[in-house]
Formats: sequence, C-alpha cells, structure tokens
Amino acid sequence: MIESLGLSAMFADAFATILADGEGWFAGFKESAQAVMLSGGAVVIAVLLVLVCVAAWLLNLIALPGNWLAILAMGIYAWLGPETGRGHVGVVAVGAAFLAGVVGELVEFAAGAVGASRAGASRRGTIMAIAGSVVGAILGGIIGLPIPVLGPVLAALLFGGIGATAGAMLSEWQDGKSWRENWRIGRAAFWGRTTGVVGKMIAGVVIVLICVIAVLF
Repeated sequence: MIESLGLSAMFADAFATILADGEGWFAGFKESAQAVMLSGGAVVIAVLLVLVCVAAWLLNLIALPGNWLAILAMGIYAWLGPETGRGHVGVVAVGAAFLAGVVGELVEFAAGAVGASRAGASRRGTIMAIAGSVVGAILGGIIGLPIPVLGPVLAALLFGGIGATAGAMLSEWQDGKSWRENWRIGRAAFWGRTTGVVGKMIAGVVIVLICVIAVLF
C-alpha cells in the first residue's frame, strides 16, 4: 500500500510538472513550426494552403467533409502561420469560414429532408441512395465529361445524382413497391442529393474565397 502511494505521488508530481511546462512546450512547438514554414517562404506556404482548400472543396462531390477539412487547414495555418502582414490568416477569417461551413451543412440537411425519405423511401432506401451517390460521384469523377476543367466536377455531380436514384429505386424495388412509386422516390433522391451537394459546394467556394482574401490582404 505504501509503495503504491509512493508511485501515485511520483506520477502526480510528474503530471504536475508536465502541466506546468505545457505552455512553454506549446510555445516552443509553435515557434519551431513557424520557423519551418517561413523557411519555405510565406508565399509558398500560403499558396499551398489555398491549394489544400481547393482539393478539400472537391471532396464534397464524393460525400466527404471537404469544407470542414478546409476550415481545419485554415485553423492550423492561422495558429502556426504568420501573425501579421501578407499571408496572415486571422481568427475573423477562420470564423467566417466556419459560418459558411455551417450554412453548407444546413443546406445539405434541408435538401436531404425533402429527398428520398420525404418521398416515402424506407430507411434502407435512404441509405442505399447515399451509398449509390458516393459510388456514382467517384465513377463520374473518373470518367468525366468532355468539358474543359469542369468536366470531372459536373460528371461527379451528375453521376452522384444518378447513383442516388439507382440506389433508392433498387432498394424500394426489392421491398416490392410499384414502378411508379419507385420512380417518384428515385427522382426525389436525385434532386435531394444534387441540391444538397450544390449548396455545400457553393459554401465551399465561399470558404476558398475567404482563404484567398485572407492570405492576400
């Protein structure tokens, strides 16, 4: 018992020491990270941040949380990056990006509420619509459309809607619903998914623009 109390006291003292030195450790880590970033050039790092945000924005097409990854990247950059001058990303910019991300989520949620489930799809049908939209978006991004630059984006959006339609209709067909009812649910899944993704992509564009404006001014 005495030995266990001694060990507990030792661990408690060690933990207290770590806590006491935590602020200094974080400050040292931040200074080191800033030195590494600045050694690579503030302009280069700022450009990389914008490119990361654009890449994250594209992830929205395949139902990944691209907007939040962009906001996370901006938050890390704001903490470790330049504190003043050009290339600086402040709390206001990160907060504005966060609000844009919340609006995008609300739009996607509202669109989903009037999608397949609102049209009478079962829970399984709704899940199949989501799964189909992800598969369709990935295939669309790979196949693309014969349109410069925007081809893969538009294809991912279109194929994602088609995948949502196919997934919802397949599930409801397996449950024995009529073709007319299946088609109604499939159309609702298409427009719900498409509207939600478009709204989320628009919010993502706003986040990218906030990032660009922040690093330029």
